[in-house]
Amino acid sequence: MTTSGSEILPQRRSAADPLYYLLAVLAGVLAGWLDIKVGDLLLTATVVLAANMLLGFLSPRRPWRWVVLVGVFVPVVEWLAYYFLSEKPTRAQIYESFLAFVPGIAGAFGGSVARGVVDNLFGKK
Repeated sequence: MTTSGSEILPQRRSAADPLYYLLAVLAGVLAGWLDIKVGDLLLTATVVLAANMLLGFLSPRRPWRWVVLVGVFVPVVEWLAYYFLSEKPTRAQIYESFLAFVPGIAGAFGGSVARGVVDNLFGKK
């Protein structure tokens, strides 16, 4: 008896997935806005880490999507601010906004692993 990959790891879609995608976009925009207004990369990284950790915990299936969704909006908001706002971020600030992917990776995969641990410890038998 052979099993295919889809039987081992079923691809279930949750009814809350659109809400999680919206939360990821809003968290990315918030992180980008904080990076522009405050200019503190550590605060931006903390917001990205917390958002990805929450999203990875809530929806642990394919955590890389949260890294991409949250992380991509930080440079996008920086770029939009550069072209449309009177307050211009520096070139270094735009380049450093790409560093938001690093804490995003740690947060999303850490949240996914934490969900697996919680499910194993307190799951129904």
